[in-house]
Amino acid sequence: MVCHAGAMLQARQLGKELYVGVHSDEDILANKGPTVMRLDERICAVDACKWSTEAVPDSPYVTEPLWMDKYGCKYVVHGDDITTDANGNDCYQEVKDIGRFVVVKRTPNISTTDLVGRMLLLSKTHHYRKLIGEGDIESHPLLSRDNIIRFQQYATDSTGLAPGSGVYVFNGTNVTKLVAPKDDLSANVANVNYVDGGFDLFHPGHVEALHEIKKRYPTTPLIVGIHDDATINSVKGLNYPIMNMLERSLCVLQCKYVDGVVLGAPYEPTIEFISILKDQLNINVVKLFHGPTPIRNHAYDKLKDLLEEIGPHAYDEMNTEFIVRRVLDNRNAYEERQRKKGWKSELELKLQQEEKSNMS
Repeated sequence: MVCHAGAMLQARQLGKELYVGVHSDEDILANKGPTVMRLDERICAVDACKWSTEAVPDSPYVTEPLWMDKYGCKYVVHGDDITTDANGNDCYQEVKDIGRFVVVKRTPNISTTDLVGRMLLLSKTHHYRKLIGEGDIESHPLLSRDNIIRFQQYATDSTGLAPGSGVYVFNGTNVTKLVAPKDDLSANVANVNYVDGGFDLFHPGHVEALHEIKKRYPTTPLIVGIHDDATINSVKGLNYPIMNMLERSLCVLQCKYVDGVVLGAPYEPTIEFISILKDQLNINVVKLFHGPTPIRNHAYDKLKDLLEEIGPHAYDEMNTEFIVRRVLDNRNAYEERQRKKGWKSELELKLQQEEKSNMS
C-alpha cells in the first residue's frame, strides 16, 4: 500500500479529485501474476486512502481514453517507470500519444513484489533497531532527514498540500512531536480515542477496524500507536514484521480515519503512558480500543473504564498471518510471479531507456 499511496498523494496534489482505477484479479493474473489481495480487499484499501476521491473497480489493464472520459478524467497519472501488459507493450502508450499522460516521481517505497520476497525468504534485514534504550533517539535511522520528509508528506490532509495528521515519537519516558497536525492537538487539552498495534501488511482488517471506531465517534480524533520492529519480533518471532516501522507508519498515516500516530508505542498501554500523552502533549485519551486478539496478563485491568472492544466487522477474520498463509499456500505461483516480474522489469527498463532517448 505504501508504494500506491505515494503515487496517489502526488496525483492528488495535481488536481481537485482523484479517481483510482483498480484492475480485476483476472487482468492482473493474465498480465502480471496472482494477486495477494482480492479485488474487494484492494477496493477497501483504496477507498480508505485520504487522497482518493473514488476507487474504480475493474479498470482496464491497458488504459483507454474512453474509460478516462467516463469518469471525467483529463489525465492519467503514473510513476516514471514503464508498465507493460502480457505482450510486453506499454500499457499507457495510447494516452501518451494523445498527450493525456502525466508522470510523477516514483518514490522509494516497498513494492508488492518485495513484500512477497520477504515472506518467501524470511528475511529480517529490513527491520529498524529499537526506539527505546538504544542511544540518542534523534540519531535513530527511523528519524533520518529523508524519513522525516516522508512523514510530513504522508501526514498531509486530503488535498496532499496542507497539514493534516500529527506524528509523535515515544522513547519510553517522553513523547515528542515530529509533525504537528492541522489543528495542533497540543494547543489545548484534546480528548482523543486511542488504538494500538503492529499494522503489518496494512490490510482491510486494519482499515475496517479503524473505520468502525470513526463511525462510532466521528468527531473525536483517533490516535494510533504503532509498535517498533523489535517489539513485534519479540512477540511473533520469525521475520515479523514483514513491513518495517517506517512502511507500517506511512500506511497508517495515509488512512483517512487516522488523525495521528505515535511511533514506538508500548505493546500494551499503561496508566503511565496515557499520563505522558496528557502531561506532555495535552492529549487526553478518553477511549482505548482493542481488537479481536486476546488481552494478555490482565493488561487493561487498571484502564478498564476506558476500554472498548472494536467488535465484528467485514474483514475481522483477516490478520497478517492470514495474508502470509495465502502467499505460502500458493508458493509456486508467487515464485513464478517473482521470476516473471524479473523478466518484465528488464523489458520495461529497456522501453524506458528508449523513451528517454527519443525525447532527448
